[in-house]
Amino acid sequence: QVQVVESGGGLVQDGGSLRLSCAASGRTFFTVYTMGWFRQAPGKEREFVAAISWSGGSTYYADSVKGRFTISRDKAKNTVYLQMNSLKPEDTAVYYCAAGRDVVVAGRSGEYDYWGQGTQVTVSS
Repeated sequence: QVQVVESGGGLVQDGGSLRLSCAASGRTFFTVYTMGWFRQAPGKEREFVAAISWSGGSTYYADSVKGRFTISRDKAKNTVYLQMNSLKPEDTAVYYCAAGRDVVVAGRSGEYDYWGQGTQVTVSS
């Protein structure tokens, strides 16, 4: 069993920055996981934001955040980060962290096994 807990959300102005953190705990020492970030805005479906392989050697981004968001991981701390720069009002959503053991398509939410409760990000115009 793996638990993931997000933190770092908040209110920021248009053009501002935030860094989200996702701490994983549980049987992480014995299994490799792809870590992903997804988001869900009110009235919309959950969408893929970014993902990173277990080694950190491969990263994946949604077109809407490329060049603005950066995903990284600290394996020693079992923590994944999402640095969000140049935020826009349309980035407003609840952001979820997810862990998947056998992820083939990083942007497919159904391939992730464990999910956090989410953290709210609000970008004001």
